[in-house]
Amino acid sequence: MTYIPFPPVSPEIFTIDVFGMTFSLRWYALAYITGLMAGWWLVRQALRTPRLWTQPPMREDQLERLLTWVILGVILGGRLGYVLFYQPDIYLANPWLILRVWEGGMSFHGGFLGVAVAGLIFCRREGISALTTGDLFASVAPIGLGLGRIANFINGELWGRPTTLPWGVAFPGDAAQFCPDMLTNVCARHPSQIYEALLEGVLLGSVLLWGVWRGGWLSSPGKVMGLFIAGYGTARFLVEFVRQPDAQFVSEGNPLGLAWQIHGWGLTQGQALSLPMIAVGLWFLLRSRPLAEAGR
Repeated sequence: MTYIPFPPVSPEIFTIDVFGMTFSLRWYALAYITGLMAGWWLVRQALRTPRLWTQPPMREDQLERLLTWVILGVILGGRLGYVLFYQPDIYLANPWLILRVWEGGMSFHGGFLGVAVAGLIFCRREGISALTTGDLFASVAPIGLGLGRIANFINGELWGRPTTLPWGVAFPGDAAQFCPDMLTNVCARHPSQIYEALLEGVLLGSVLLWGVWRGGWLSSPGKVMGLFIAGYGTARFLVEFVRQPDAQFVSEGNPLGLAWQIHGWGLTQGQALSLPMIAVGLWFLLRSRPLAEAGR
């Protein structure tokens, strides 16, 4: 069987010892930092480009403050989303584990809700348009998504189901190599992290950035945000067919890890959480219209 060996890349970029304490910079942390900084820079450039606007939705000093709210929304929402959506029993029985974020466990759907709530509160406090602000941040969100999925690949986590396709990757670790139905000594799996990086990051990001900078989509509040929400939901829903579900959903009678099922047919937890996103995104798209038309 042809497969791709997992590349020898460490999850840690570097480690330093300072006064007896060890500090490490991991690829996943760098992905978050780079995504936030690149997104902030692009949003600032958009605010400085008059041809994109009738009236920019916020000042640059407001953008600086909003970034803090977004960071808190991502971290708190992502962590609480993972706790509630994926392992509520464990964390409710051991609530102190919720604070141990360095051990991993973040949910995009939770992070999305966290950013949405933080953004709505901020926009109401500052008296700025929530729809247009949502469009701005949705246009750059795929940067962080794509980098985050690449970091997932480097970490050797969130891999896909077993496959015999030639681009299957032999991820390290006993869990990744446990494939009872495979007839070979090596278990190759779908690199679902790369699929998501390409769909959620490269493809969706390219479409949204083109729409903002060339398509004039910011003149229709809610359009960019709607396409992002529906686009992410669709990409995640499709990749879930080849992505290995979380271990707590898999059992002898449920090898596909379906969290919601009737008579053997059902959805993974990721698919169940993505369907509302698709519906909400389509709702925003259908309601979006150019400002000149909306003002008639």
